[in-house]
Amino acid sequence: MHFLPEAIDTYTVEHTQAEPDILAQLTRETYQKILQPRMLSGHYQGRLLSILSKIINPSTILELGTYTGYSAICLAEGLKTNGELHTLDVNEELQSIQNKYFELSGFRNKIHQHLGEALELLPKLDMKFDLVFMDADKPNYPAYFNLIIDKINPGGILLTDNVLWSGKVVEHVKKDDESTKALLEYNNMVATDDRLETILLPIRDGLSLSRKRA
Repeated sequence: MHFLPEAIDTYTVEHTQAEPDILAQLTRETYQKILQPRMLSGHYQGRLLSILSKIINPSTILELGTYTGYSAICLAEGLKTNGELHTLDVNEELQSIQNKYFELSGFRNKIHQHLGEALELLPKLDMKFDLVFMDADKPNYPAYFNLIIDKINPGGILLTDNVLWSGKVVEHVKKDDESTKALLEYNNMVATDDRLETILLPIRDGLSLSRKRA
């Protein structure tokens, strides 16, 4: 997932604002108790999500893929006073750790959890969003895009994680590699859609930033 030389990567993290203590605690607990802890956004990307959210200062945020709640808390740091964040995840077993840290973060009243398949939940969300963060199952990225594009306000931002997929997007794609195929399709969609301005950032596993035209 890391494409920079280790020394440069370490220097980058060392010269990035420290993560809040509550998020460091969440990181430790995730690595101790939860499967696939690498799915956590982590210190560096978490601070990026936080500062982008603060720059945008959204009233409404949509997140696809809650995991243990790290990225939701980072994004919530930039919400307007009366703002709200809606986060979708299919794993009921993770809700206890999510709830614990949403309470500790002070954002409990701003974060609304939705449990179930995103393809079923998204059509029922009758609202618009200033900021969307997509970090869910990769094979459904194109389908998610088609469901959320009309829910993004003009001038709104779509952030998408894992768009470089450990470099597989520039390698020979195996016939059964549905995730890489979907990401190649998705990356092309957001790069060529006239409704968007998109830049793909080689940060960690790849993060694309798309702005919906006004």
